[in-house]
Amino acid sequence: MKLHIATQNLGKLSEIKNFLSNIGVVFVELDYVDLKEETGDTFQENSLQKAMNAFLQTGLPTLAEDSGIEVDALRGELGVKTRRWGAGKNATDEEWLAYFLSIMHDKQNRNARFFTSACLILSLDEIYICGGSCDGIILQESSVPLVKGIPLSSYFVPNGLGKTFSELSEGEKNKISHRGNAMSKIANIIKGM
Repeated sequence: MKLHIATQNLGKLSEIKNFLSNIGVVFVELDYVDLKEETGDTFQENSLQKAMNAFLQTGLPTLAEDSGIEVDALRGELGVKTRRWGAGKNATDEEWLAYFLSIMHDKQNRNARFFTSACLILSLDEIYICGGSCDGIILQESSVPLVKGIPLSSYFVPNGLGKTFSELSEGEKNKISHRGNAMSKIANIIKGM
């Protein structure tokens, strides 16, 4: 099955490809697709907007996802606006993370949860939306290198583990992460076709 992944985020693209690579999917990368900024109020709305936009341009089965984080100490500030929040949508990973950490530096409650909504469009009559989440805490400091496109992976420790997302193997992360949860459901849909 040919599948277009509608994202320009190299970190997300790598994780999605890794997760779906062993189920017979051939990934199609298209430079001409115009990925418009999403405007939805929920992760589900945004993933559907992204997927539908790309599907209508390509006619190919398309997968898109929208992810973000909710932080208890910053209630209502991040969520669907995570990447556009704070330092702005054009900020580098380093700039975004520096701003986030400056806001979080004196916060005692560091509980947080990542969310993902993944939308798979096979045709206009076959649209699937699957979600996933992962609870954890935000570290105050980290010596783990940043992963391009997903800078918080170096500071987020899932509950019950003593490692950040970035320190986990791909297999470990896929089993527990928000994106892994959602992609597992997408993989089951594709395998069931």
